[in-house]
Amino acid sequence: MSGRTDRRDPMETSSLEDLADQQLALAGKAASGRAAHTVHGGHEHALRQTLIALAAGRELAEHESPGEATLQVVRGRVRLTAGADVAALDRGALVTIPPTRHAVAALEDSAVLLTVVVGTRTD
Repeated sequence: MSGRTDRRDPMETSSLEDLADQQLALAGKAASGRAAHTVHGGHEHALRQTLIALAAGRELAEHESPGEATLQVVRGRVRLTAGADVAALDRGALVTIPPTRHAVAALEDSAVLLTVVVGTRTD
């Protein structure tokens, strides 16, 4: 049987390094200094992954916790602030995001992979 289907290959691979390069280039041109790309997810998935690029000095201002989530630094250095807790994270770092209001700031041009399990938010 031939023809294209809408189903994705379950073993589809992509390069986070290449995606980080692309999104950092877009963030550098954007007035907001930010760019993002959904790696996995959408409305039909509970697990969602988004690569977020931030130009140096830009941030995702304090916001509510999306639920159970992790942040992995793919490129650069970022600061995660949650209340009085602050973590400086270098490339390769992986952190569980506290279930509280938090902010992420780029200490240099950076790309992070945000992984969220939708529907786990606690208020």
